[in-house]
Amino acid sequence: MSVLDHDPVLPQPPLPPPLPTPQVADDLTFADLGAALKAGWRDFRSVPQFGIFFGGFYVLAGLAIGWAAVYASEPTWLIPAMAGFPLVAPFVAVGLYEASRRREAGEAPSWRAVLGALKGHGDDQILSMGVIVFVAFSFWMIVAHAIFAIFMAESGMSGDSLAALLTPAGLAMLAVGSAVGAVMAFAFYAMTVISLPMLVERKVDFLTAIIASFKVVRRNLAVMLGWAAIIAALLFVAMLPGFLGLMVALPVLGHATWHLYRRAAG
Repeated sequence: MSVLDHDPVLPQPPLPPPLPTPQVADDLTFADLGAALKAGWRDFRSVPQFGIFFGGFYVLAGLAIGWAAVYASEPTWLIPAMAGFPLVAPFVAVGLYEASRRREAGEAPSWRAVLGALKGHGDDQILSMGVIVFVAFSFWMIVAHAIFAIFMAESGMSGDSLAALLTPAGLAMLAVGSAVGAVMAFAFYAMTVISLPMLVERKVDFLTAIIASFKVVRRNLAVMLGWAAIIAALLFVAMLPGFLGLMVALPVLGHATWHLYRRAAG
């Protein structure tokens, strides 16, 4: 068989150049957190319709979760549901990031652009993060159920009464659940605090954005811990009056997170 009998080897197209690794700051200060909150409040006041819309959606979702727990005669599930509920806040705030991005660029935010922010740059990267958010919330509920079973099964208490939480087993369950939940919440926070606004602004893959988010938290640990504490405190206080405070707290924090991202990796 001659060489001519072989199929010709076609030249392969060149591989696309790798996406540049985002540069992140390592000099964030607590003053940056105050500046971000002020900028977030200005954005909310300038385009309140978007904040009220997303905040209202979040409130309705919280009320639905609470109603489902009570209707199912499992009121003790309100605690893990409320503890895990803030996990989905960064994904809900994607539209707020887009509104802040457009205001910063001197463009008028529109409903079409803000609601379409979930599509990202047409590459499904933000939707992939949404799947991660859903899995994280589901995983937390599974872990909470396991902790409940471990501490409460032998005591003979069921989940149909909040009085179960005042028993020694219930108090131990709350302590362990709070510790485990705090670790999981911080890991999720570190993964999303910078990655989601980055995916709104830049055409990068979600793994690159997640790595950048972890870098910002690691290099500015004290400040980012402070930002996590501010978010947790404001969301907790906002949930107390029937979740209604979230209609202000969530959009302000969402807009503020955008400005903190711009300071950290913009």
